[in-house]
Amino acid sequence: MSKRLFIGNLDFSTTELQLRDAVAKFGTVIDATLVTDRMTGQSRGFGFVEIESDADAARAISELDGTLLNGRSLKVNEARERERSARGPGGGGGGRSQRW
Repeated sequence: MSKRLFIGNLDFSTTELQLRDAVAKFGTVIDATLVTDRMTGQSRGFGFVEIESDADAARAISELDGTLLNGRSLKVNEARERERSARGPGGGGGGRSQRW
């Protein structure tokens, strides 16, 4: 069973290939994705890596967390599911307020 890892505190110049290579030392990487800003395309300083086995994921977490990549100390842990907003789906209205 594969495991998804959160990799945080990435330098904004870090590439998906560098992210993949850093984790590949611990097992087979299925996917590596950097999260970017929708408007600018700039890295948001974190990403996700899916690694093939639970044992490899545990080893990657224990050995990569706190190590340096491109001059930044990595924060590595098991990815958690995104919490749903209490407001439900959809964005905010953002319209003009009206006076009655």
